Amino acid sequence: MTGPPAQTLTALQAALAAEEAASYGYGVVGAQLAGAQQQTARADWVAHQVARDQLTAMISAVGGQPGPSAVAYRLPMPVHSAAAARALAVIIEDRVTQAYLGLVAVNDRALRDFGARQARAAALRCVVWRGSTVAFPGLAASSLRH
Repeated sequence: MTGPPAQTLTALQAALAAEEAASYGYGVVGAQLAGAQQQTARADWVAHQVARDQLTAMISAVGGQPGPSAVAYRLPMPVHSAAAARALAVIIEDRVTQAYLGLVAVNDRALRDFGARQARAAALRCVVWRGSTVAFPGLAASSLRH
């Protein structure tokens, strides 16, 4: 019996790594917020943990070994205020969306569908934190230029 194509396992592992980093990052985000925004951060944190667990199960189901999460993650900026926490949430969701774009490209319909649903969910969470939409969630604006 052969395992999944390397592209599939690589995409699953990348999505898992993004979800693990998101779970960590939302701990930081939530610590700087209060009220309804803290509740939103908590719900997003749970969503990332659920997705992480689903990806772990998917990787195991195809015979792979889920990559371990890091003990800690380097944040892209200092987070000492609510504004910085919201900015971090945007970065987290953009990165998660980007990771799922790799899963959307695999040759397995069920995984593509899962990746598309998760990319959409991350993009919608990002709208809440950013306050607006972007044309192509998960893609850097510089990649869209000719």
